[in-house]
Amino acid sequence: MKQLFSFILVLLLGVSTLSTSAFGAEKKAPSLAEKAKSAILIERDTGEILYEKNGDEKLPPASMTKVMTMILIMDALDKGKIKMSDKVRTSEHAASMGGSQIFLEPGEEMTVEQMLKGIAIASGNDASVAMAEHIAGSEEEFVSMMNQKAKDLGLKNTKFQNPTGLSVEDHYSTAHDMSIMAKELLKYEGITKFTGTYEDYLREDTDKQFWLVNTNRLLKFYDGVDGLKTGYTKEAKYCLTATAKKGNMRVVAVVFGADTPKDRNSQITKMLDYAFSKYETSPLYKRDQVVGEVKVAKGKDKTVEVVTSEPISILNEKGQGKANMKKEVKLNKDLKAPLKKGNEVGTLIIKKDGKVVTTSPLLAKDSMEEASWWNFFKRTFTTFTKTS
Repeated sequence: MKQLFSFILVLLLGVSTLSTSAFGAEKKAPSLAEKAKSAILIERDTGEILYEKNGDEKLPPASMTKVMTMILIMDALDKGKIKMSDKVRTSEHAASMGGSQIFLEPGEEMTVEQMLKGIAIASGNDASVAMAEHIAGSEEEFVSMMNQKAKDLGLKNTKFQNPTGLSVEDHYSTAHDMSIMAKELLKYEGITKFTGTYEDYLREDTDKQFWLVNTNRLLKFYDGVDGLKTGYTKEAKYCLTATAKKGNMRVVAVVFGADTPKDRNSQITKMLDYAFSKYETSPLYKRDQVVGEVKVAKGKDKTVEVVTSEPISILNEKGQGKANMKKEVKLNKDLKAPLKKGNEVGTLIIKKDGKVVTTSPLLAKDSMEEASWWNFFKRTFTTFTKTS
């Protein structure tokens, strides 16, 4: 009996040692953001998460709120609702904003381009509210647009109360949600012209020339960084949503709640270094690239071309070889005119080793008017003559 007990004890010890060795051999998650409340690192085109710490914790985003503000500005520009050259008048309300500002005066006018500089480079709260009022008619209506866009992007832990990030109750986001907003903003390739500028001037030809200096110091000290938005309030502490591109790969790194600017920048730097040393991407599509055409019932024409809504890539670990990748285009059926340019008409699905890694909307390249009776007559007549 003693011999049997000794045998079982040895066996259990052996299994325990084996288990410990097996767990010890497992890959440990990298420790990249020890000095942040929450953080996330994603590859931009695929959205794949490369690192995450408390990614769904609701926290005040401070001026990183302006990532959403800039999304709505770029969307309005993209759809032709506003132009860079449009004049934007500053209301008394916009001019009254505290915190970071470009010191707009009531009644002062600047172009959309100048206002966007003031937001992206200097984090101007006054410029943010002026643009909100210009696009939506009021700050309150613009905030409704912000929250609706958050829902459209599938963000479940974000709520905005203003377009600036100034401290107010019930205004929050998460590292995960902020990375998705950054991903969306970066589909507008022109945005990094603004977010990637370290210094510039406003009112250059006046006696009130104003020097803009970007609060994102990594623009000068990390090769490839070209955005996106810093944030700081007493409640939020030091935050940053950063993006960098090297070669074909663009990544987004987000940090919430660092105690100092140095801590904030060092955490972001660690994450960027990790991404670029460990991963690489292979581009598949550019934004607005034609991938096919779709039938449109009752349209002036029978079909409309279908284009991508954003850049699409495949992500691989360095040294692991290329994954088995498949592309699938799913087009909506029963589309009817009228159809507007940019309407969603399908989905592009990318699978890696049999697993779906990317689903991206496909859009109508052009608008499609409803066919007139004359269009129908010509179409019917052409069909009749071909069959006669």
